[in-house]
Amino acid sequence: MSDTLLGIFSWDFIGSVIRVTTPILLAAMGALVANLAGSPNIALEGTMLMSAFIGVIVSGFTQNLWLALFAGVLSGITMSLVLAFFALKMKTDIILAAIALNIFSTGGTIFFLSTLTGDKGSSASVNSLVFPNIDLPLIKDIPVLGEILSGHHIITYVAIVLIFVMQYVLYHTPLGLRIRAVGENPDAAESVGISVNKTRLIALIISGTLTSLGGLFLSMGYVSWFARDMTAGRGFIALAAQALGGVSAFGVALGALLFGFAEALSYSLQFLKVPYEFTQSLPFIITIAVLAFYAYIRLPQNVKRRGAQSGETRNGRLFQRVWEYFSRRAGIRKGVDS
Repeated sequence: MSDTLLGIFSWDFIGSVIRVTTPILLAAMGALVANLAGSPNIALEGTMLMSAFIGVIVSGFTQNLWLALFAGVLSGITMSLVLAFFALKMKTDIILAAIALNIFSTGGTIFFLSTLTGDKGSSASVNSLVFPNIDLPLIKDIPVLGEILSGHHIITYVAIVLIFVMQYVLYHTPLGLRIRAVGENPDAAESVGISVNKTRLIALIISGTLTSLGGLFLSMGYVSWFARDMTAGRGFIALAAQALGGVSAFGVALGALLFGFAEALSYSLQFLKVPYEFTQSLPFIITIAVLAFYAYIRLPQNVKRRGAQSGETRNGRLFQRVWEYFSRRAGIRKGVDS
């Protein structure tokens, strides 16, 4: 038993945690951007599923990885544009629109797969390409560290880089300031010249792009084929990771890493002859437990007493920065009293 446990909790296990965290991390960062803009995107599951399908089909028919990447990302952007059309243009409830997109992706991918290839359930007849793994120079030769960090999928390294990129964009650029301002108070943002719908559209496009990379990883990196509902709830787990991580890309990354650990552990526990049904449900059990604990520690009894005052302080500081930025752009020197 001890030898089996040592084999499970090894350096290879840590590498597998990083690998299975990748799609959750990308989708969670997509959820973060959309949520900060006040347009929560719960169509992550459908977006990942559609991009995974499109990537496999395009790579199988064209044998071109770049075209598959472009088509997969374009499918994610298209899903976000459809969501934005119904939510922002037609004023449909964004949650209901996202649920409709998830349902459409679940049935639509199987319908199109059967129509295009004749396969049912999985793309067995499609000779899909896969994105390469990369051995990091110098790091690959370092004992232990090389086993953990080197040899991962290229999209995994892209996801790690995007953590820092998204943190910088959201908190150190005018676009990030607009996104947060619109999410905090759209009326106040509109009053200083920010287009609420345009900003939310941009946020949803970014969200769809990030999420589509997670879908491409599943079908062209994690495995090399597409299967019915292969996302297996990762889009919803990503929403939980984003809720746990709060408004920081680093926090979201840690939340995604926790759920990636749970998923990797569920695979490893199969070697201990733990019932299959339990190992498959373990990520979802941990999701519920973590969210319950998160709700417990974030909602103290005195939250009502402190909530209004702290909210007003944060909003005041944020919109003072928004006003100062656009005032400088317009040549207005006089600031806003805090």
